Amino acid sequence: MIIERYWSMPSRWTFSIKPIKNQIESIVEYLTNMDGIIVDPFVGKSIFRKHCNLTNDLNPTIDADSNIRADEFLKNIDSDSTKLLFLDPPYSPRQIKECYDGIGLKVGQDSRSDFYSNLKKEASRIVKKGGYCLSFGWNSGGVGKKYGFEIIKILLIAHGASGNDTIMTIEKRL
Repeated sequence: MIIERYWSMPSRWTFSIKPIKNQIESIVEYLTNMDGIIVDPFVGKSIFRKHCNLTNDLNPTIDADSNIRADEFLKNIDSDSTKLLFLDPPYSPRQIKECYDGIGLKVGQDSRSDFYSNLKKEASRIVKKGGYCLSFGWNSGGVGKKYGFEIIKILLIAHGASGNDTIMTIEKRL
C-alpha cells in the first residue's frame, strides 16, 4: 500500500482538488481499455462526469441520469459490470443533513451508519474483479477487505489550520 500526502485548498467539489484530480485522471487513463462501466452515484458537479456511463445525484437540479438515493441507484446496476466506482458521499451526518435541507428533503435513514455499509455492499456487488473503487471522506476505511477490496493507495490531502484532511482511498476488487 502506498500513502501519499499533499497540501491543497479545500473544495466542496472534491474532484477539483488538484492532487485528487491528477490521481483520477491517471486512473481513468489506465482503465481506458478495460471492459466495464464507470459509475458515480454522487456526481454533483464532477469534472469527470464525461467519463461516467451512469451518474446519479439526489439533488434534482443536478444533471444526472437519475436523481434518487445513492443506494437505490446502485441496486439498479448489473452485478460485476463496473470497472470504476466513485464513492464521494457526504462525509458526516451533519453534511447529509445539509444536503437534504438544501433540496427540501427530510433526513431519514441516510444519517445512520448503515447508509455507508449499504453503499459498501452494493459496491462489492457491482464492481467487477480487477475493477476499482475510489472512496472519499475523512477516513481511509474505503469499501474494505470484508467486501473483497484491497487498498492500493491512500492520498491524504491536508487543507491547513484545523480543517479535516480529505482522504482518497483507492481500492482494487480482488
